Amino acid sequence: MRKKFSYIFILFLVTVFFSQKACSEETKKLLKVDWSFKGYFGKFDRASLQRGYQVYTEVCASCHSMKYLSYRNLAEEGGPEFSEEQAKAIAANFEVTDGPNDDGEMFTRPGKLSDKFVNPYLNDKEAIAANGGAYPPDMSVLVKARSGGADYVYSVLLGYEDPPAGVKLDDGVYYNAYMYGNNIKMPNPLSDGLVEYNDGTEATEEQMAKDVVTFLAWSAEPHLEERHKIGFKVIIYLIILTFLAYFSMKRLWSRIEPKV
Repeated sequence: MRKKFSYIFILFLVTVFFSQKACSEETKKLLKVDWSFKGYFGKFDRASLQRGYQVYTEVCASCHSMKYLSYRNLAEEGGPEFSEEQAKAIAANFEVTDGPNDDGEMFTRPGKLSDKFVNPYLNDKEAIAANGGAYPPDMSVLVKARSGGADYVYSVLLGYEDPPAGVKLDDGVYYNAYMYGNNIKMPNPLSDGLVEYNDGTEATEEQMAKDVVTFLAWSAEPHLEERHKIGFKVIIYLIILTFLAYFSMKRLWSRIEPKV
């Protein structure tokens, strides 16, 4: 029994080792970006967030939902920080199904700040049918849900390549150097000049990928800046408390004469 247990334990260790090695190798090859929101004092680039929302709206929103976001979040502190009037105008561009009215019928109306982002599909079945059998994931917390985080999503957006020699792909499947398994059903969504940025920034593939990933990173962790501020205050408080405790103990023990 003990011998059998030893074999199982060794097999477990070998599996863990190779799994970690595979993950490590996969992480190493991801494209790296100097994200403004990384680090202890990281902050979101407001201009990049607003451009990222534009990329999401014009490129991604036709397939991918963001069901955990409301239009009012676009005007909140710590996010893209559109003005309230801008956020209202953005919401009003979308039609929302509401009701029932006094006659018991559903109706459509312009969106309001309190509304959630409009879903491009009525249900999951429709989403799958419209995308060749592949379900387009909700993007609200996508950055936090994927190993590699922002670097992984950024790498996938820029990872479309011709398949290596000998690799055959099924119809409707594309080769992506950074996607798990290298197969992806989503065609390359980005190309230079695909959007016209409102602030005049050149819309290269790299720029659009960086901006939309920044926006997705914020949507996945909208209170990141507040958390950083609280963490910094806690560290300062602990440093001050440590000094007070040290000098209090030093003064206390100074009254006690050492025994000879």
